[in-house]
Amino acid sequence: MSQSRAGRLDETGIAILRALLELGAPSTCKEIANKAGLDVRKVVGKVRGLMNAGYIERTAEGKYRITDKGKEAVSVK
Repeated sequence: MSQSRAGRLDETGIAILRALLELGAPSTCKEIANKAGLDVRKVVGKVRGLMNAGYIERTAEGKYRITDKGKEAVSVK
């Protein structure tokens, strides 16, 4: 029953994805943290795993945006 940790979303990951969805534009970790009500260090520590799992991607400006996979992950609930 244990899935790969990288492919599983925890509460923080879901909060980050929902914040990106609500922001509606590529955003910095600080903007995501403010929107999600999270500590910016927590967001910074989480984005790499979310990128590796395909839920978010980094733009040329160094901001992050949600992918279609990320949108599906948060719209399921």
